[in-house]
Amino acid sequence: MKKLIFLILIVVLAAIFYLARPFPKVEKISYGATFSQIFSRQLGLDWQKNYIAVLDDLKVKKLRLMAYWPEIEPEEGKYDFSGLDWQISEAEKRDVEIILAIGQKLPRWPECHIPKWANSISPDEREQKLLDLIELTIKRYKDKKAVKIWQVENEPFLSFGECPKLDKNFLDREIALVRKLDSARPVLLTDSGELGLWVPAAKRGDIFGTTMYFQIYHDLFGQFRWPTFPGFFRMKQRLTDLFVGPKPKIVIEFQMEPWGEKQLYEMPLEKQLAIFSIGDFDKRIKFVEKTGFSEVYLWGVEWWYWLKEKENNPEFWEKAKKLLSNEPKGVKK
Repeated sequence: MKKLIFLILIVVLAAIFYLARPFPKVEKISYGATFSQIFSRQLGLDWQKNYIAVLDDLKVKKLRLMAYWPEIEPEEGKYDFSGLDWQISEAEKRDVEIILAIGQKLPRWPECHIPKWANSISPDEREQKLLDLIELTIKRYKDKKAVKIWQVENEPFLSFGECPKLDKNFLDREIALVRKLDSARPVLLTDSGELGLWVPAAKRGDIFGTTMYFQIYHDLFGQFRWPTFPGFFRMKQRLTDLFVGPKPKIVIEFQMEPWGEKQLYEMPLEKQLAIFSIGDFDKRIKFVEKTGFSEVYLWGVEWWYWLKEKENNPEFWEKAKKLLSNEPKGVKK
């Protein structure tokens, strides 16, 4: 019996090492970013100035934007696309490629962004209102050349945030609606890099996006650093391919800001920088370069701008500017 257990252990370890082995050299790593006007406002910033700085100073060429439901339909049946129209228009002027995230679960706390009025109607009514919003959004922007990819919900299989329980059937309805309205663009589904199984999301989308977090805050464990390594993400890529077939994969949310017990706009600056230092920036870039991904969307542009404008600390902004402004280089594994 001991010999059998030992043999099984050897086989498992061999499989892990095989799946986690390095990929061939990535010839070009392309960096983009996520921008949230909601979070920029929460930091006390002029979000439009923040956005223009991301475009003109950082010179981001790949950008993920969000169609936040409360921003677009603050009152039932009364739509205001002006903020999102402006963001897309400014991106178009600069030949920026956009991933547009739609649905109720979108980046930034509370994760699910549902207008107050929608909480007072039945779940079935709310789902239909959300489908109506998705249809309006797709029809409004499907002729925009800058919009390259539709992201449907954000990490729908991760139970996190102030959100209703996931209904897989409704998620599939959302995806089907997007495909019906626009068959030309691919659909992106995302999942947690550390906690997600990846397969349920990857099988539903044309492109799969993983998050990549290094440090979080947990009520039980406090400040916590994930014990992951680049091979962990290489292994998950290969396992996902095994179950759903090869599909394009990107890092959709690459942590480049601190995560503490409170929101950033509620934390002292000293605490923020103690959690995530300028030295961590370089370490994380070296990490992602070894995972085999060729497209990475940085998470933190609003915070870098806040540091620069409000705290007279341009270090993160300038480091990101150097990374984003230059043509990406291939890296050795």
